[in-house]
Amino acid sequence: MSVGREARLVVGNDGEEPLDLMLELWGDVHRIVPGETCVVVTHTSSESGAWPGTRLGDEPFEVCHGPTWLTVWVNGDCFHLYDRKGDEIEPYVYGGCPDRQPSA
Repeated sequence: MSVGREARLVVGNDGEEPLDLMLELWGDVHRIVPGETCVVVTHTSSESGAWPGTRLGDEPFEVCHGPTWLTVWVNGDCFHLYDRKGDEIEPYVYGGCPDRQPSA
């Protein structure tokens, strides 16, 4: 991808019960077990680098949570979900995401 930006959001479960991670607007759900950490990566192909879905200004993510769930609104064109080592979890590609590992 020659234009645009990449953003990363690290999400972990420090609790004692599983946590449902919902990735919107795709409605994808991943269960985060206690002690697990995930990295949500999104991209924007906009020449201006703006995040297309944002409701609160120029933000790549919006997060809401409850005791057993976490919803991440991904405001980019797509998302990938990785573990902390950089391995893709449930290899989904939504919206034409580039096939690449998250940046360090």
